[in-house]
Amino acid sequence: MDMIPQLMEGSSAYGGVTNLSIITNNSSSVTGAAAAEATQPPSSSSSPSANSSRYENQKRRDWNTFGQYLRNHRPPLSLSRCSGAHVLEFLRYLDQFGKTKVHTNVCHFYGHPNPPAPCPCPLRQAWGSLDALIGRLRAAFEENGGKPETNPFGARAVRLYLREVRDMQSKARGVSYEKKKRKRPLPQSSASSSSAVASQQFQMLSGTSSTTQLKFEK
Repeated sequence: MDMIPQLMEGSSAYGGVTNLSIITNNSSSVTGAAAAEATQPPSSSSSPSANSSRYENQKRRDWNTFGQYLRNHRPPLSLSRCSGAHVLEFLRYLDQFGKTKVHTNVCHFYGHPNPPAPCPCPLRQAWGSLDALIGRLRAAFEENGGKPETNPFGARAVRLYLREVRDMQSKARGVSYEKKKRKRPLPQSSASSSSAVASQQFQMLSGTSSTTQLKFEK
């Protein structure tokens, strides 16, 4: 998972950032708790409440990060004036903190999922990280009083940008982001009817074998 930066007060929104604390989905503020959990035997499955708590904590950190970005914007930008264009500006700004290698068209490893050697291609935020980030910020915007119809994180320009990043990174990295279709289970009625047909066929085969055996005995 790529790292999302948490801006500190007094930092600049464009290059030359002096005070910048990099955070991941597991924030350094919970390092002690994570270390304590590491000493305990792993559980077979994580509880839904724990997953929900991690999601809410990450969503709050992302919302605070975006708020800091707006305050550090030159000129400062209020949330009410924020548009899809500003969200795109924010996403492009995050690319400088990305950890995902995205090969260019002229790179020998373009489209290679496992490059055998390093290359000078730039590091970017992975599409999955940006997509998840926008989902959390979109929810946080409405939870903080924003209206769905004016949600800048749900703007058409943002959706198109994410789709473009997904397609570009898929080709450059040689990976597929297409979701695998799950096989739908057969309805109960179809399953029961199939078992009934199989049972009838088995009975017919058994009867045929018995008749054949009798003929041989005669």
